[in-house]
Amino acid sequence: MLTVIIICFILIYLLVIGLLVYGFDKVEEFKLQDLPAKTKFSVIIPFRNEAGNLPKLLNAMAKLNYPKSLFEVILVNDDSNDDSVAVIENTLNSIALKKRFTRNKNIKIIDNQRISDSPKKDAITSAIKVSKYNWIVTTDADCISPKYWLDCFDEQIQISSTNCIVAPVTYHGKTSFFNRFQTLDFLSLQGATIGSFGIKKPILCNGANFAYLKSEFNALDGFKGNDTIASGDDVFLLDKFLKKDASKVRYLKSKQVIVTTNPAENFKSLIHQRIRWASKTSQLNNWFTKFIGLVVILGNFVCVAFIPAIILNLIAVKIAIALFIIKFCIDFLLLFKASRFFKQETYLLSFIISSFLYPAFNIGVFILSFFKSYRWKGRTSKK
Repeated sequence: MLTVIIICFILIYLLVIGLLVYGFDKVEEFKLQDLPAKTKFSVIIPFRNEAGNLPKLLNAMAKLNYPKSLFEVILVNDDSNDDSVAVIENTLNSIALKKRFTRNKNIKIIDNQRISDSPKKDAITSAIKVSKYNWIVTTDADCISPKYWLDCFDEQIQISSTNCIVAPVTYHGKTSFFNRFQTLDFLSLQGATIGSFGIKKPILCNGANFAYLKSEFNALDGFKGNDTIASGDDVFLLDKFLKKDASKVRYLKSKQVIVTTNPAENFKSLIHQRIRWASKTSQLNNWFTKFIGLVVILGNFVCVAFIPAIILNLIAVKIAIALFIIKFCIDFLLLFKASRFFKQETYLLSFIISSFLYPAFNIGVFILSFFKSYRWKGRTSKK
């Protein structure tokens, strides 16, 4: 009986991940057409104690191909207690950036106006209130945006009827096994995100590369209703856009719009990050997102349970190995497609080892998310 139940779980997992693989290919890759730039953007970047990352961020902003007259950058200081503000001022005063940015015209720094239990949502709301343009683009202070970042958003807006655009994010940095493990995990989330758009059931987005209309943000009451949850400035807002009109929410599948960010520095930080992610997604009202999450949890739980089940003679070794291989293959297929799109195929070399470690990691984070608070940007938050 137990063997039949386990087989059913793995088959459901196979069908669900297979559906996401199918959806991944259904999302057409976007190609820039070199259209004249038209859209005006307000780029919002909250920061807290990011002195080490801000110079790279600002240099990336300065190197954007997009006309400087068509966008502004609003940096929101979320109660930093390092020298982040001084670093921004010094970087902007450098000769290289002075030629590209006009202080207070193209780029400005404001302080976060706290009104809720979610500092980042407050930071974005504070910036939106003073923003000049109707299209809002958000990213994070530890991110690097590519040269044609805003060009891609602009052309997507010009050729389609949209009020919300989700775009790809991946990790950069050293290629240690720890970072490769994180990157593979992140690629699986990105692959699932793209695949869900392909089957017209979007489940996720990432605030590090996210755009939407300010007028729609205000019409939807912004973050009202989920501002007691510290994180989730992206997925909760996406859920609101989807409920209002899912046909106007787009995924921008373009290599030229990929934003890169830093992986967690150590295992403790990784655990806290994943608990934060698990906590916010568990609060979503989107049934399909919860269903996907449940299937993934069950699929990984079965893999962890194989060892005690074999020891207790509850399942045959051959059946357990066969089921693990089935899960391995469908996971690899989704990761292969995602890694090829992000040009990170070399990370697949670590997939065999990661596939043995990930089920225990996934189940561990799932269990901890029910009991443990998490630290984020130097603050301790509950789910």
